[in-house]
Amino acid sequence: MNAPHVVVVMGVSGTGKSTVGRLLAAELRVPYADADDFHPPANIAKMSAGIPLDDVDRAPWLDAIGDWLAAHERSGGVVGCSALKRAYRDRLRRAAPGVITFHLVGDRALIAARLHERTGHFMPEALLASQFADLQPLEPDEAGLALDISPGPDAITEQAVAALRRLEANQGNS
Repeated sequence: MNAPHVVVVMGVSGTGKSTVGRLLAAELRVPYADADDFHPPANIAKMSAGIPLDDVDRAPWLDAIGDWLAAHERSGGVVGCSALKRAYRDRLRRAAPGVITFHLVGDRALIAARLHERTGHFMPEALLASQFADLQPLEPDEAGLALDISPGPDAITEQAVAALRRLEANQGNS
């Protein structure tokens, strides 16, 4: 990669945002941050109790993630973040206008099975329905790409790197 990129790996819980995000950051040789680490304790307590967050809960969390992205615009970085709604991604883009978003998408049953098998995470499987209800896929004017989770983390990471290379090539031709 010629230029550093700031990337958000987004999707509902259980799609592999953290795994793919870490792999992508390692491939790009940039830092990785997990959006879960930016939640204040009140948000974690709410989700642990099976209560979905609302936009008021998410605002300071999104601002903290946006600050992290802005601080890494010149050096590059990857953050795994649900970023389910367009308004959330717009908020992140206001902080870091060059952010590229990879939306991890997959079959709801597969994602539910992954959540069922996951241990040690505050996000209960019961909140998956609320996440799908909030999910707004990437729109054509958003820099990014939807990536199917079926092939697994390594293949997804390869697809993301290839997409970034195409983006660089297109920018070099303009």
